[in-house]
Amino acid sequence: MLKCLKCIDAKKTGIFAAGVLFGTAGIRLLCSRDAKKFYTGCTAAVLRAKADVMKTVTTLQENAEDIYEEAKAINEEREAAGEALADTAGEPAAEEAVSGEEKE
Repeated sequence: MLKCLKCIDAKKTGIFAAGVLFGTAGIRLLCSRDAKKFYTGCTAAVLRAKADVMKTVTTLQENAEDIYEEAKAINEEREAAGEALADTAGEPAAEEAVSGEEKE
């Protein structure tokens, strides 16, 4: 039986016992009323921060939608102006022909 006790390393056993002791104390500390109040306060702060971030994100999304719609409108105007230019590109020649006939 003494041979079995000689195999046990006192240093490792002490470290294990200290770990169990600190673990038990840590669990009690984490479950205390003060700790719960702290956790509640931290959770409330996170929820407030989340609300602020969501408000900012919503504003950013609305602005992005406005920018997108304005960009679409600009492109439609340019496209319409481009079509008007294409239509008028053929008209000056026709006007010159009409002008030439009037001169005769």
